[in-house]
Amino acid sequence: MTTQQKIRTRFAPSPTGFIHLGNIRSALYPWAFARAQGGDFILRIEDTDVERSSQAAVDVILEGMQWLELDIDEGPFFQMQRMERYKAVLAQLVESGHVYPCYMSMAELDALRERQTAAKEKPRYDGTWRPEAGKQLPPVPEGVQPVLRFKTPRDGIVAWDDRCKGRIEFQNSELDDLVIARPDGTPTYNFCVCVDDMDMGITHVIRGDDHVNNTPRQIHIFEALGAAVPVFAHLPTVLNEQGEKMSKRNGAKAVTQYRDEGYLPDAMVNYLARLGWSHGDDEIFSRAQFLQWFDLDHLGRSAGQFDEAKLRWVNTQHLKALDDARLAALVRPFMLRAGVDGAQLEADDRLPRICALFKDRCETLVDLANWARLFYVDAIERNAADAAQHLTPAAAPLLDAFAAAIATTEWSREAIAATIKQLLKEQGAKMPQLAMPVRVLTLGTAHTPSVDAVLELLGREKILARLKTR
Repeated sequence: MTTQQKIRTRFAPSPTGFIHLGNIRSALYPWAFARAQGGDFILRIEDTDVERSSQAAVDVILEGMQWLELDIDEGPFFQMQRMERYKAVLAQLVESGHVYPCYMSMAELDALRERQTAAKEKPRYDGTWRPEAGKQLPPVPEGVQPVLRFKTPRDGIVAWDDRCKGRIEFQNSELDDLVIARPDGTPTYNFCVCVDDMDMGITHVIRGDDHVNNTPRQIHIFEALGAAVPVFAHLPTVLNEQGEKMSKRNGAKAVTQYRDEGYLPDAMVNYLARLGWSHGDDEIFSRAQFLQWFDLDHLGRSAGQFDEAKLRWVNTQHLKALDDARLAALVRPFMLRAGVDGAQLEADDRLPRICALFKDRCETLVDLANWARLFYVDAIERNAADAAQHLTPAAAPLLDAFAAAIATTEWSREAIAATIKQLLKEQGAKMPQLAMPVRVLTLGTAHTPSVDAVLELLGREKILARLKTR
């Protein structure tokens, strides 16, 4: 690759299940590298496993990437739509002698592997049908459709300088001849990947380290095709909280579930970025900072472990820093989902100020929406323990006096605060004696922001109605 060549990266998921955080990190890094380098980011859907692939899985991939704002420059491309291209390239490799038909049946292959295992040898195809100078091949069996195998070099090594793991080498003698087309002519994974990367001009392949063992095979195929070998960076595994590889079977959630639970896309990008890459000790950073800083030199070599508490903390920091008007726009759909009438939200401009008041005590947009909805609905639920502690008979006279005073006060935070101060002086009471039951009656809990700020935003009508429901 010349220094002038444009960087081109790709994300190539298989739509055989929902995409989780471990998968999406393999999209984040190539996207970030392309954006940081002024390159292109391509989405390719590897859907050749027809039985397990589904449109629903494709939709989750697209929705997850859209939510995280991992924009693509080209695609999505679908491998099943490129079958004619693969078959044409297969024919070229057969013609050039890099590929040959193999008529060994599955039963014969299984028997060969059993003999090798019994002899404490590595189970592998033995090259029975591999054409060699001076070699007599067995007679072709009638009615058998062959697989096509790639002629792997027998001697030397295949190696690359991995941008994450360092130098990696394989002995060619340890690699048997890979099947690259099935008996029905459909090509296999490793071959399709190489044709795609060649045709799409991929310069950097940034993917999970479960692909390390595929890489020597793919390098051989690139070389047989006369194609440039991409730069490889194999990312360490993402583990779940139990230290197991993150997967659907191990309880991983779809990326879109985090969207529905009220996480911010920039917070998720921030968190995922730190699951295998670092910029000094920086824990919280914006998307713009991430793209300014990202490179392949600071990829981690050890597995990253998911920690939901840490994710919630990161989300909290981003939520606090968000502009109130922007935050209100993000909270609005969650409030509609929680039963708030959209017309009420349109009727006034309180929501940004409500968000400003409560965002410091919220971890997600759902948390914030649950607070904000209390300002728009008629009926609220009260914390039973708080109600038992603070809504006592002794509090009733003070609450009655407060209701009378608040009914006629000028409606501003300052005036409400002055009214409360005057009332406490007249009644010879202290602030907690009034504030705690008022909080419970108006918002359902004894733990809220400043009472005057809450009351000003709640409005006189709702306050008086809720004070009556003791």
